[in-house]
Amino acid sequence: MSRLILKVAIDAPLRHLFDYLPLFNVPPPAVGCRVRVPFGRRSRVGLVVAHAPHAEVADAQLRHIHEAIDAEPLLTAPLLDLLHRAADYYHAPPGEVVVGTLPALLRTGRPAQLAPPFEWRLTNTAPAPDSVGRAPRQAALLRALAAGPRTEDDLDAELEGWRVTARTLASKGWVERAERAPEPAPTGAPPAAPTLSAAQQAAVDAITGASGFHAFLLDGVTGSGKTEVYLAAIESALAAGRLALVLVPEIGLAPQTEARFRARFGAAVAVLHSGLTDGERLAAWLAARDGRVGVLIGTRSAVFAPLPRLGLIVVDEEHDTSYKQQDGFRYHARDMAVLRARLESVPVLLGSATPSLESLAHAASGQYRPLHLHERAGSARLPQLHLLDVRHQRMTGLVSPALAAVMRDELAAGRQVMLFLNRRGYAPVLLCHACGWVPKCTRCDAHFTLHRARRLLVCHHCGSERPAPTACGQCQSAELLPLGVGTERIEADLATLFPDHAVLRVDRDSTRRRGALDAHLAAARDGRADILIGTQMLAKGHHFPAVTLVGILDADQGLFAADFRATERLGQTIHQVAGRCGRGEQAGRVLIQTHQPQHPLWQALLHGGYGVFARGLLAEREAAGWPPYSHLALLRAEAAGAQEALWFLGETLSLAAEFGHAGVELLGPVPAPSPKRAGRYRAQLLLQAHRRAPLHNLLRRWLPALAHLPAARQVRWSLDVDPVDTY
Repeated sequence: MSRLILKVAIDAPLRHLFDYLPLFNVPPPAVGCRVRVPFGRRSRVGLVVAHAPHAEVADAQLRHIHEAIDAEPLLTAPLLDLLHRAADYYHAPPGEVVVGTLPALLRTGRPAQLAPPFEWRLTNTAPAPDSVGRAPRQAALLRALAAGPRTEDDLDAELEGWRVTARTLASKGWVERAERAPEPAPTGAPPAAPTLSAAQQAAVDAITGASGFHAFLLDGVTGSGKTEVYLAAIESALAAGRLALVLVPEIGLAPQTEARFRARFGAAVAVLHSGLTDGERLAAWLAARDGRVGVLIGTRSAVFAPLPRLGLIVVDEEHDTSYKQQDGFRYHARDMAVLRARLESVPVLLGSATPSLESLAHAASGQYRPLHLHERAGSARLPQLHLLDVRHQRMTGLVSPALAAVMRDELAAGRQVMLFLNRRGYAPVLLCHACGWVPKCTRCDAHFTLHRARRLLVCHHCGSERPAPTACGQCQSAELLPLGVGTERIEADLATLFPDHAVLRVDRDSTRRRGALDAHLAAARDGRADILIGTQMLAKGHHFPAVTLVGILDADQGLFAADFRATERLGQTIHQVAGRCGRGEQAGRVLIQTHQPQHPLWQALLHGGYGVFARGLLAEREAAGWPPYSHLALLRAEAAGAQEALWFLGETLSLAAEFGHAGVELLGPVPAPSPKRAGRYRAQLLLQAHRRAPLHNLLRRWLPALAHLPAARQVRWSLDVDPVDTY
């Protein structure tokens, strides 16, 4: 008699599926359903990805599942196909891919349905928060609820351990838990869509007129109205009864995108990203799966969200490296979006003012259809870029006297100024003036960065912290000098240079608390800050209509990086930062402080724009045989000792020679450019091939054998296919 074998994906670092038998006298769970299965000494939640007539293991090893969790599949066949192809391409354990992309609560076995939303609120007998001063937790909860009812997810994010306190206050009759009333439906008609320019309308017509899969690259200068093209194309999809998926590279861009899309489409918009609580993520995921939203906006993991009747995928800022997952399942969300669009026969729209070289190469070869927006929308004009030669200028910080003078003129005219420095903290080095001692992170063999506002030394590699010293750790001298400049120090310098103007710093440190980034960006847009200083968080995709001057500080640091992609990223960053100014009625200027005014990169950017700059880089890449004209995979290893990682990679190199690697060049092994991080020593081996097939053929034969190498027990290793960082 034939029997049914369930092929189950389990979130474990093993590169195969697991075979189980269904329960007796119960219909077997369908493909796409979760099951609870025995796994080792405990049970685990897995997902059925296939039914098979035969098992890969002996009968004595077969076990029955414990429970079928879902009556209906969580994931559709096209989405499972996407996940299967992703696991195969990135050579990742299938369970980490399939189960790992589910919301955290579903991975624990929670029912795939939403419970009624509950909130906590004060009763009429609740005392004032200050009257319970000897009970700080009770006072904190009363204070939070005094501002208005809070959902349990809100309280999870705001107050640690609030549930025990809530039960105590409820027993006193001071607070109560009640079902949350549904949100009132928005009133009034949505704002009318603006009239599109001829170039915008041509782009929309091309997208909406496409049948089946097409990949479009929307190359539009900053402020050219790419978002209006997205909105019009999505509006067409929704009118046809289809849904849209919109990817943004970072959480910081999600709120403004959500606000703009809600203004056009109302409650049909949902968001999905890691900044949400587990409950919020589950709610958005289930709403998408059930087709209760028309537009899902999310960061990279949203590319795997279930969406029935998918009609369009949009990838905003497609060049951004944040789309590449850097640990675990190392996928690239942009590439997965293109693959998903192909599998579901829908168009995908990739938008950027500074397209990646890979996308430009695809457009040149005909794989992507290019669409262009060469001018800014409305009356706004593109800013003028100027080099500010700071050689021989007397500088106490990073703001040169020439830049400060231009800033004064702009501020006197009532305009906003933005300064960009991609280095947070107060100073990257703290030095003892007496003996030269520099505090280092022993776990990373790197200098600590001084964060003066928090009085901490912080390692920007592993995150370890320690109190900032008041005396030298070697000679006990009190002469400690901060060397170098970060955004926190620039903020202090600006307070001295411009004491009558409000300065706002936007970086990871100033936006640590939930909601802080939204508040900072709102303050910048509303004109409550005269001078903005920030890192990449401030540079990407934000609209500041009052900013007319952008100063780029310490731009030269990107000219001398070892990574072959560094020049591309520097050019993209300069153009993205420049795009924040001159977006209103007033024209904008960008001043790039440099000690290298004759450098070819600056000349290309100033005189040819990003397009000429990118074409030059593509020619260099082709001559050198680097991506997009070759394909890479990076094998990383780390170990407790300095030599173990190199020994392991040396064994993998010998093993590759045994298998044969025609068409694949292996470079290394070598220590990683940051050889010690978080207490472990790192090394790497780079694989390069001019065609994908030989590279993946080698990886399929090579990877399963690595775990059996003698040195494998002493290291942690990982494979990164199409790495965006090779250092």
